Amino acid sequence: MCVESDGCELEACSSSDEVRTLSGSMSEALEPSARELGACSPGQKCGAALMRLRSPTAAAGILSFGNVLNYMDRYTVAGVLLDIQHHFKVPDSGAGLLQTVFICSFMVAAPIFGYLGDRFNRKIILSCGIFFWSAVTLLSSFITKEYYWLFVLSRGLVGIGESSYSSISPTIIGDLFTSNKRTIMLSVFYLAIPLGSGLGYILGSSAKDAAGDWHWALRVSPLLGMTAGALILLFVPEPKRGSVDQPSGRIKTRTSWFCDMRALGKNRSYMFSSLASAAVSFATGAFGIWIPQYLFRAQVVQKTAVSCTIQPCSSRDSLIFGAITCVTGLLGVVIGAATTRFCRQKTERADPLVCAVSMLGSAIFICLIFVVAKKSIIGAYVCIFIGETLLFLNWAITADILMYVVIPTRRATAVAFQGFTSHLLGDAGSPYLIGLISDALQKSYATSVLWQFLSLGYALMLCPFVIVLGGMFFLATALFFLDDRDKAEQQTNQLSLPPSTVKVTK
Repeated sequence: MCVESDGCELEACSSSDEVRTLSGSMSEALEPSARELGACSPGQKCGAALMRLRSPTAAAGILSFGNVLNYMDRYTVAGVLLDIQHHFKVPDSGAGLLQTVFICSFMVAAPIFGYLGDRFNRKIILSCGIFFWSAVTLLSSFITKEYYWLFVLSRGLVGIGESSYSSISPTIIGDLFTSNKRTIMLSVFYLAIPLGSGLGYILGSSAKDAAGDWHWALRVSPLLGMTAGALILLFVPEPKRGSVDQPSGRIKTRTSWFCDMRALGKNRSYMFSSLASAAVSFATGAFGIWIPQYLFRAQVVQKTAVSCTIQPCSSRDSLIFGAITCVTGLLGVVIGAATTRFCRQKTERADPLVCAVSMLGSAIFICLIFVVAKKSIIGAYVCIFIGETLLFLNWAITADILMYVVIPTRRATAVAFQGFTSHLLGDAGSPYLIGLISDALQKSYATSVLWQFLSLGYALMLCPFVIVLGGMFFLATALFFLDDRDKAEQQTNQLSLPPSTVKVTK
């Protein structure tokens, strides 16, 4: 039995190019051979053209489009949250429960999809997941006000569908590109997080205003989701795992899931960066749900707006916050990628250090939001703009850190487990926790508009402290990054050797 350097047993793969799929086996090939293309008859030109469209760049674009839709659907509910509260007559904690249930189901399903993504055809899993959440979202728009529990359950089912996509799709990009080009493509892919989140607010608010009914906000993204699922099936290839990391030969060996988890637990860079990601998720999850509400309450205190008593409620703050999130997401990802590429010329630890500095800077401006919001909404938006830009700097870089320190055959598991950790310690509980703290503080002066505003602000003040903690975790990542990267490279070289050349340990 072959044994990897970290103690994991290596299972030999067949020398052919076949891999297991959910329906059997298939041949892994990104492009048709020259002989196949040369033999095309006029009647086969359409098929040949379709194959040419299955380029790595086109695949990355389609996967990024699907990721936009994932996050757009997730935050469409946040864009009409005030209407949902009035329709179902639930308090802040009940509204926060929607996101918490979604994230809990998302993170529980992530390790399962990570296991499947390292062993079976990835694009089939992605397509099934996106078709599933699209159907559930569409059906949830017809739930009546007497069945809030069913609406909450539907968000949990949507979380399962979206979990498959988030756990697996980055690994396909990781197997299509390498080095700086992989950083760029992952930056585009992770741009979908703030872009999709912002579009979710805009879509939810716009669809509600156009139809005069918030239910229509949940009937647009499913149609786009079905389209994305079809594009993935047609144009996204299933690349060989580790082919770009080891161009001299394909990965010949594979480790068991238990060995993968044990190795990831010993990977210090991976563990610290996962904890830092959890801090980011905590803040973005809480902000995504509550900042529009907080700014609306601030305007009620300033007497520039009135409390919502009749639906549809004002969607102005959701639209503005959504637009800011889109712009800051674009700026953050672009600045993060450019800064990292520049800093790599100065230090090999650039990736985690850039993340640490951006997190600590973000905490300062997010604190200022709660200082200036009572007096100036414009000032609060400026602080949100700068704080979000710095916070979004690290998303693509964190994914790139994972690609450097984790071997190709366990990347889907690593992405899934990182997602599980991030959500478990982050946005699985933060929206509900913030709502719970706000409700508890409001009990003293339940009818006071000013206290409703202040109580939510005090609850949200927890976020900057968590962000600072995340910055500390990125600094810890920088300490071990080089050692873990070198170890991953050595193990990748070992995995690419024929099983007979690997040392046997008894």
